[in-house]
Amino acid sequence: MAAQEAAALDAELAELSYEQARDELVVVVRRLESGAETLEESLALWERGEALARRCETWLAGAQAKLDARQPATDQDG
Repeated sequence: MAAQEAAALDAELAELSYEQARDELVVVVRRLESGAETLEESLALWERGEALARRCETWLAGAQAKLDARQPATDQDG
């Protein structure tokens, strides 16, 4: 997949919530595991799955950053 195509796919998925991206990723994985798709369809599904996984990782990283920001600083010297 060309960088422009990947960026376009990421932009398309940017509006998905974590739950939406995760649920669609589950569907993509099930379709890939079924083996019923052609090679071309499988490649397209794989690319979409990769983009959905990136979207989920972005959401999770943002949630982790929010949690970290709310944690009180601890004194590591003792």
